[in-house]
Amino acid sequence: MHQNLDKLEDLNLNVDTYIISKDTVEEQKILYDEIKRVFGKSLPILADPELKVIDQMGMKNGDIAYRGYGMMDSDGNVIFQTKNDHWGEQLNQTLNEIEEEYQNFMSE
Repeated sequence: MHQNLDKLEDLNLNVDTYIISKDTVEEQKILYDEIKRVFGKSLPILADPELKVIDQMGMKNGDIAYRGYGMMDSDGNVIFQTKNDHWGEQLNQTLNEIEEEYQNFMSE
């Protein structure tokens, strides 16, 4: 994903982008630092060890999260979510869906 942050930025959406994981803040710091070291930058990482946000997004899978992506509005309402282990490999499809869902939301 971090190899393709420029493609996400090219969508030019007025949104904040985060990685959400059930790992603790301490674990996330290690991951964030390593991603930043390797790729020069990283998305902010939200630690969600109790899976509250992940559950709200409909992405909870027992005691772990499904891999995927989604969007919430500023009130915490889920606009859409997609469970997909291969979203990074299918990046063009992923970006198209994100852009389409964003445009649909903005036109409401």
